[in-house]
Amino acid sequence: MKERKHSTRRKIGVGALAVLFLLAASVFIYIQAYYHVLPDVQEALAQSGGGQVRENALDAWITYGDTESGRGFIFYPGAKVEEEAYGPLMREIAAEGFFCVLVRMPGRLAVLGSGAAGDVMSSYPEIGEWYLGGHSLGGAMAAGYAAQHAEELSGLMLLAAYSTKPLPEALPVLSVYGSRDGVLNLEKYEECRGNLPKEAEEYVIEGGNHAGFGWYGEQKGDGRAEITPQEQWRLTAAEFGRWAGEER
Repeated sequence: MKERKHSTRRKIGVGALAVLFLLAASVFIYIQAYYHVLPDVQEALAQSGGGQVRENALDAWITYGDTESGRGFIFYPGAKVEEEAYGPLMREIAAEGFFCVLVRMPGRLAVLGSGAAGDVMSSYPEIGEWYLGGHSLGGAMAAGYAAQHAEELSGLMLLAAYSTKPLPEALPVLSVYGSRDGVLNLEKYEECRGNLPKEAEEYVIEGGNHAGFGWYGEQKGDGRAEITPQEQWRLTAAEFGRWAGEER
């Protein structure tokens, strides 16, 4: 009888280990399949301004521009997109007078590092004004952070994203997406519009699409853009600079 019980326990244990192994393997495969930055990213970076590019000592983020600007912008990348793909956009925003911080997320999933903005802000106490933003899932996670830490922020910019949590009325919000976006769930976007402050601003980039905020090529399910990514970066940065510069 005892041998039978031990045998049953061993079978259960082996089965549980097998399930855990398969689960771990599935997660590993899922994380490893992501959109890579295009090989000519350096050329794309050279076409934009924004000053110096530096790696954080712990490889936790990449910075663009100079802290002397006194205004910071923290950016959460889209899900399963190599962070450097957003470098050209960060350079354009840095050229608008911001110190930009592009956060590296665990497994390239912002849902696993949604609190990173707090670490960034505490690392640069000389910055007196912080904005937060993100693309797609990164934007949703940035909104989630902003909902809990609005007092630390001067504003939130969502790129092809929406907030699933109510945001404080006092928090300035700018929502930007492309008219040719085929990935953003517009029905869900409209459903979640009520979570934004009443004074939130929306800017639709005519001819822009979902992947155009980065430099990683075509994205599955996306619409065909009618403008270049370079144009989309410049339009996004210019609108952000205008919006952030408004007196409220």
